[in-house]
Amino acid sequence: MDTEDVYQEYANFVFKYLLTLTNNDYQFAEELTQETFYQAIKSIDKFHEDGKAKFSTWLCSIAKNVWLQELNRSKKRQQLTDLLTNEKKSSYNLEEDYFKNEDKIHFFKQAHQLTDKKREILYLRLLGDLTFKEIGSIFGKTENWARVTFYRAKQQIRKDERVDES
Repeated sequence: MDTEDVYQEYANFVFKYLLTLTNNDYQFAEELTQETFYQAIKSIDKFHEDGKAKFSTWLCSIAKNVWLQELNRSKKRQQLTDLLTNEKKSSYNLEEDYFKNEDKIHFFKQAHQLTDKKREILYLRLLGDLTFKEIGSIFGKTENWARVTFYRAKQQIRKDERVDES
């Protein structure tokens, strides 16, 4: 039996097997089928030495290995792409983080100028992520009191910023 006869006899069987592995991706299954037969021709001596498995089973094991190798290659390509993408982001983020840090320093300098109560309410709301109701209960006041005090603290910081800019 020559390679052309083998291909004619088993290609459809291997293709259908690979079609199930590739979730019905016809083009991918075709490419893998071609690679499967290429690998089978390269290692036909191993099949004859073994002689225990059916030829179709041997071809399917090659097909599965070819499929797994391609998945592994795709995964590595994706990891490399992700790594390069993250590298671009991190270099961009470094500059962005610097400005965020500068903004934080400026914010905390402004907050330091507030009264103790206003500063604490600001911190509880922004850093502690507490609701106005929770802040009010901490101070023994109403939710509305906490909301108004927070608003006034923000306004004072904005006013102080405008003074600093002029």
